[in-house]
Amino acid sequence: QVQLVESGGGSVQAGGSLRLSCAASGYMFSSYCMNWFRQAPGKEREGVAVIDVGGVTSYADSVKGRFTISRDNAKKTLYLQMNSLKPEDTAMYRCAAAWDKCDNAISAWGQGTQVTVSS
Repeated sequence: QVQLVESGGGSVQAGGSLRLSCAASGYMFSSYCMNWFRQAPGKEREGVAVIDVGGVTSYADSVKGRFTISRDNAKKTLYLQMNSLKPEDTAMYRCAAAWDKCDNAISAWGQGTQVTVSS
């Protein structure tokens, strides 16, 4: 089982950038499909980006072209580079892991890191 801890959130003005990290403990990080989700107050959880075990990525339309997901399997760390941030990106961001294929059930969640974007 992998355990996940996010960091890198904070407050930034619109147009700014942040890089989130998700450090994994346990083993076989490279065998997990990794996801970033976010949830704003009063809204449903939204899938932001996903990277599979082969490094193939996919993004929500709302962040495409602005956010980049990446992983460093040697460091057991997942990243989310967020550029051109907008107030509507304000949310709690959580990383999540699914064993092997991305359509498998999520088996681990991080506790989340808050991102606040002011106009």
